[in-house]
Amino acid sequence: MAEHLPSAQRYAGWLAAVRIYTGAFWLIHGAQKIVMGEFAAANGTMVQIVTQFVSKTSGPYHDFLLSVVLTHGMLFGQLVQWGETLAGVSLLLGLLTRAGGIVGTFLALNYWIAKGSFGNPADYTVYESVAVVLSLLNVVLPTGRVFGLDGLRLRRSRHR
Repeated sequence: MAEHLPSAQRYAGWLAAVRIYTGAFWLIHGAQKIVMGEFAAANGTMVQIVTQFVSKTSGPYHDFLLSVVLTHGMLFGQLVQWGETLAGVSLLLGLLTRAGGIVGTFLALNYWIAKGSFGNPADYTVYESVAVVLSLLNVVLPTGRVFGLDGLRLRRSRHR
C-alpha cells in the first residue's frame, strides 16, 4: 500500500505552493493599504471599517473595538497594514513561516469576529474562512522547509 502514496517531496512541494499563495495573498492586501496611505490615517479606512463593525458586535469584543481600537485608530491601522505585509513577506520567503502563519490567522480571526459572524456559521464568509485555513496550515505544517529560508536555516543548524 505504501507504494501508492506520493513521496514526501511531492507533499513538500504542495505545502510550499500553499505557503507562497498565502504569502502573496497577505502581501497584496497589506502593501496595498500602505501604498494608498489612507488606511491608517486619522479618519481613514481603518476607522471607517471598525465604525461599521461596532454595530455588528457585542460583549467584550464590542467594548474593545469601541474603547480601544477606535480611540487608537491610527495605531491599529498601522498594525493591520504592517501585520498583513510582514506576514506576507514571511510566508513568501519561507522565513519564520510559523510566525507569519500565526499573524495571518490572528488577523483573519479578528476580521471574522469584528464582522459579527464568528458565532453564526451561516454568516461565515469565504474570504475570512480561506484566510484562516491557509494561514493556519502554515502554523501546523512545516511549509517553509522546501523553497523557503526556514529549510536553509534548518540545514545549516544541522551541519554545525
